[in-house]
Amino acid sequence: MSVAFFSGAESFKQQWPLISDKLDEILDEGRFTNGPAVQELERTLEVFTGAKHCVAVGNATDALIIMLRAAGIGTGDEVIVPCYSFFASASSIAHVGATPVFCDINPATYMIDAEQIEQLITSRTKAIMPVHLFTHMADMKRINQIARKHNLLVLEDSAEAISMFHEGRHAGLIGDAGVISFFPTKTLGAIGDAGLILTNDDSIALEAKRLRIHGQDEGVPYIHQSVGYNSRMDDIQAAVLLVRLQFLQREIARRAHLATCYNSMLADIPQVSTPIIERRSNQAENAVYYVYLIETEERDGLVAHLNSQGIGTEVYYPHPLHLQPCFSHLNYQQGDMPAAERAAQRAVGLPLYPDLTEEQVSEVCGQIRHFFERGV
Repeated sequence: MSVAFFSGAESFKQQWPLISDKLDEILDEGRFTNGPAVQELERTLEVFTGAKHCVAVGNATDALIIMLRAAGIGTGDEVIVPCYSFFASASSIAHVGATPVFCDINPATYMIDAEQIEQLITSRTKAIMPVHLFTHMADMKRINQIARKHNLLVLEDSAEAISMFHEGRHAGLIGDAGVISFFPTKTLGAIGDAGLILTNDDSIALEAKRLRIHGQDEGVPYIHQSVGYNSRMDDIQAAVLLVRLQFLQREIARRAHLATCYNSMLADIPQVSTPIIERRSNQAENAVYYVYLIETEERDGLVAHLNSQGIGTEVYYPHPLHLQPCFSHLNYQQGDMPAAERAAQRAVGLPLYPDLTEEQVSEVCGQIRHFFERGV
């Protein structure tokens, strides 16, 4: 039985009548970028997240760059960021002319190790960028304490954290601003690229809205307050997201159920470590399984075996950010970030999405068991 790492085909088929109706509205309106559907999505997500401002943009990488610039991060600044994350967490900092200062992770949760942040602060430090990764949120209570002590911004890479809350506040609203990704594989996915900035800060929101349309104020064309970007969300993606948002909580529950199935079926395989949901007083009120990540010493062999059986996997992240060639000028060395480097050698994501069946989970787990039992 083949099992794709991700597939949303069945869900899309079921939701298509509603999506089609929404697309017909867009075609009748005749506005296809930053139009009525995008504005409706922004208003809807403001209600959903509790944000004062939601600013829709072309993708989440643009969202990070625009958020940083709108918050005043630029040349000469330093931003502390975990070294175990998707590349855009660091590249966005470099794109605005600032320097990423890498921090190791908590090996249990993969979040930035908040207890290491303070030793990385210098006179050039302007912000901390925690990343909410896989299932967890970073330790925002501790991070905000450090930020207040040193007068730093907290800009959240909350790209994966739709519907994650911390003490009643949605991810991205616990610091000064955050982002959401709607890449097709995300918990709430479009059918192409799309992203969002969310903030309660009026000045950050105003500048973000300018930057997404070449630095223009909305409704005032050809007058550019800053040198911005062309990063408008298109209304087709907004239409898809408005429909899919209606099914989000049901799909999150489905993901949680499938994660429970994985936990049960993998529990007695000693070579495999399953996800740890760290409960602390300031933990997110609801864990959201975007990725089901396991660790094993035999990661590469297991991946090869699963792929040979038609089972898709995703290795997260085989090359930590501090060891990427483009950041070699920062002079990090192998061994500087032991927790991240260990995860990079051991971690692999298994299929997890609402269309996945229990039988497919059983097949994946059966093949993992077979791999270890045959002693490969």
